[in-house]
Amino acid sequence: MTGYGKADAEYQGKKIHVEVKSLNSKALDLSTRIAPIYREKEMEIRKTISTALERGKVDFSIWVEKAATEAGATINPDVVASYVKQIQRISNLVGIEAPDDEEMWQTIIRLPEVTQSAAIEELTDEEWAVASEAISKALEALTAFRTQEGKALMVKFNKNIDTIEGLLHSIEPFEQSRVLKIRQRLEDRLAELTGVDYDKNRLEQELIYYIEKLDINEEKQRLTNHLNYFRETMENGNGQGKKLGFIAQEMGREINTTGSKSNQAEMQNIVVKMKDELEQIKEQVLNVL
Repeated sequence: MTGYGKADAEYQGKKIHVEVKSLNSKALDLSTRIAPIYREKEMEIRKTISTALERGKVDFSIWVEKAATEAGATINPDVVASYVKQIQRISNLVGIEAPDDEEMWQTIIRLPEVTQSAAIEELTDEEWAVASEAISKALEALTAFRTQEGKALMVKFNKNIDTIEGLLHSIEPFEQSRVLKIRQRLEDRLAELTGVDYDKNRLEQELIYYIEKLDINEEKQRLTNHLNYFRETMENGNGQGKKLGFIAQEMGREINTTGSKSNQAEMQNIVVKMKDELEQIKEQVLNVL
C-alpha cells in the first residue's frame, strides 16, 4: 500500500498543487490538508480518495500558489501617502527631525489600514473541475506507484515460497535416517542394562510409537497446500492482502509443529531457515492491498 502521487494544474494565474502519500494500514486512515477555497468539497474529496485507494494510511494535501500580484494582502497607496504627509507635518510642527526612509517604512507598515486583504474568493465550477482533475491525476500516479511496488513484492513472495518449498523437500532424507537412529539409541540404552533380557516385540512397539509421535507427513502435506494456495491467491487480483496474511499464519503453524517434532539438529536448522523466509513474507504482506 506504500505509494506517492503528485499533480499540478493552473487556473487563471493560480497554480494548484495536489500531493498524496500512503503507507500500509489495516483500514483507510485518511488525513487531509485542504486549501480554504476547496474545503466545501472535503466530503467529495474524501469519497474520491476512499474509492480509489481502499486501504492505507493516506496523507492528502491540496494547496494553491497565487501570482505575486494576487497573493495575500495588498498595500493601500493612498493611506501610505497620507501617513507620510502627516509625519512630515508633525515633525515640522514640533521641531524634530523627520525619520529617514527605512524608519518611515517600519513605522508606517504597522499603522492601521495600510494593508487591505484581498477579496474573499468563491469557488467556481470551472476552477473545481481543474482541481478535481488534478486530484484524479495524483491518485492515478499513486496507484501506478502501488502497482509497481506490488509487482516487486510478488516476485519477492514467489522467491520466499519457492525457498520454503525447497527446504521442505530437503527434510526428507533426515526423516528416513532418524528411524535408524531412534532404533540404535534404544538398543544402546538397553545394552547398558547388563544382564537384563528384553522383549524384542516390545522394542518394535516402542519404536513404532516414537515414529508415529514424530511423524510430520501431515504437516508437510498441509504446508505444501498452503504454499500452493498462497501462489493462487496472489494471482487473483487486488484485495488479497488480508487473505495472504491469514495463509501466512497457517504456514507458520505447520512450520512450528514441524520444528517441535524435529529431534535432529539438521532438521531443526532447516526449520529455522523456513521460519526466516516466512518472517520476510509476514513483514511485507502488511503492505499488500
